[in-house]
Amino acid sequence: LARMTLAEKIGQMTQVEKNSIEPADVAEYFIGSILSGGGGSPESNTVSGWQEMTTAFQDSALATRLGIPLIYGVDAVHGHGNLYGATIFPHHIGLGAGGDSELVRQIGQATAEEMLATGIPWNFAPVMAVPLDIRWGRTYEAYGQDPDLVGVLGSAYMLGLQTLPDDFRAAPGQSLYTLATPKHFLGDGGTVFGSTVDGESLLDKGDMRLDEATVRDLFLPPYQLAVENGARSVMASFNSWNGTKMHVNTDWLTGVLKEELSFSGFLVSDWGALNEIDSSYYDAVVTAINAGIDMNMVPTDYETFINIMLMAVENNDIPIERIDDAVSRILSVKFELGLFDNPYGRPDLAAKVGSDAHRELAREAVRKSLVLLKNDNEALPITKDVPLIYVAGRGADDIGMQSGGWTIEWQGKAGDIQPGTTILEGIRSAVSPQTEVQYDEGGEFDDTADVGIVVVGELPYAEGVGDRDDLHISQTDIGAIESTRANSQRMVVIILSGRPLIITNELKQADAWVAAWLPGSEGQGIADVLFGDFPFSGKLPVLWPRSMDQVPVAIGTPTSQGCEVQLFPIGYGLDARSGRSAGPPQCD
Repeated sequence: LARMTLAEKIGQMTQVEKNSIEPADVAEYFIGSILSGGGGSPESNTVSGWQEMTTAFQDSALATRLGIPLIYGVDAVHGHGNLYGATIFPHHIGLGAGGDSELVRQIGQATAEEMLATGIPWNFAPVMAVPLDIRWGRTYEAYGQDPDLVGVLGSAYMLGLQTLPDDFRAAPGQSLYTLATPKHFLGDGGTVFGSTVDGESLLDKGDMRLDEATVRDLFLPPYQLAVENGARSVMASFNSWNGTKMHVNTDWLTGVLKEELSFSGFLVSDWGALNEIDSSYYDAVVTAINAGIDMNMVPTDYETFINIMLMAVENNDIPIERIDDAVSRILSVKFELGLFDNPYGRPDLAAKVGSDAHRELAREAVRKSLVLLKNDNEALPITKDVPLIYVAGRGADDIGMQSGGWTIEWQGKAGDIQPGTTILEGIRSAVSPQTEVQYDEGGEFDDTADVGIVVVGELPYAEGVGDRDDLHISQTDIGAIESTRANSQRMVVIILSGRPLIITNELKQADAWVAAWLPGSEGQGIADVLFGDFPFSGKLPVLWPRSMDQVPVAIGTPTSQGCEVQLFPIGYGLDARSGRSAGPPQCD
């Protein structure tokens, strides 16, 4: 630090999106970090293509006077989703339903291996939000509505990313395998509907209007546990608290996180967040840095940011002590990652990407995430030698819909976008050779089948694009359910969604309902449970509303089941093999 010029220090505080900078400019501006946002893959979206890209940026950083390596970051929120061929695990909400912290830790470790194989040591995950309003498009990125569950599972995922494997030869002083980033600090799940200033979303980036005691009770505990478990990077949140942007809230960023919780890692801003603070970009930068932001995600116009930083220090608007504190935190984490000794990741782990072992781990996670909402007439489990099964619904044969957002593209995409197994393929491989499986997306069948299976739900989305004011299932899905019901003796509906959907009126049309969340690439895990090889064990990590009138969750909402409250309470989930067959109360 003592040998660094002001330009070198400010460069370390700058993070640029990979499509907005050439490798040579990394050296010219002493850039400290590069990132790939959602969909930020190289032209050749292969392990070798990623290695070539990250190596080019790293070579440029190492060619600078002090040879300080950069740290490359990516949103690997449910596996290394930007990489074609990566293992796509269930999104956080499904892991919350599974409630298995050791499994979540293993998923973090597997994700770290697939990241390192491409030269990437930094993951912008886990999300530690507590989503009170499920209309929020990031609900599926959270583990649930219980702060304790969020803290335990988020910390488990973080430890899986960060803990050095027993057989790993660490660099001198290395204490981190890859870097996790608990986010978004603070209160992003508690914003008020319609409070987003720019009007581009309904809840995302909105205003949290709660008193400090409530914020500390609902949203702070997961971060406190994460810091206690070794968090070294935390991302600030886009949202405001009672009108003040979190990115400039000194009391929370420095007073609470850095001082009260003794967080000694570095704070990173969210994508372009400095642009949303003030009409004066100079004032925005000065206020955010002085509030405690250390690494700045300025994805495109990094030259303007750097010039303003230089000017602000020269004007004494940002003290050099604040710059030195930020750079010291960033450099410390780079040393803890062993980047000065091994800046290129682990190309030797290439065979781990999409490996059988990782896919089996994902398949186990899918099995444990499934929540059985209703099971009448012994509809589940299905016998494997049943003569005829109808399969319908737009989600039955769609890897993209299974995977949701943050998969290949920022918003995700329907269709065959990643290798894996669809639910239909899983069903066909699970049944006996004598069983006939017919598929029609709309449920248009001629004869009567022993069992009908309809897969409905949400098309992929991410962040504020997924904010919705109406969570009823679509007319397309209702049509597939009705058509299949007319030709099935027993019927099962599987819901692929990032949050609970309103299904109260449709519930009676099927004998069984299964919440499968966004399971990722291993649809075989759903068939494993449908046909009884494994039990249903998932429990709801969020309240399931009976109507839109029960959204958002009122603080202190009772979780007991009944017609006057939610359709299903937190912790609800049947076991098809226990003999329980009762669904929720049927209310007028």
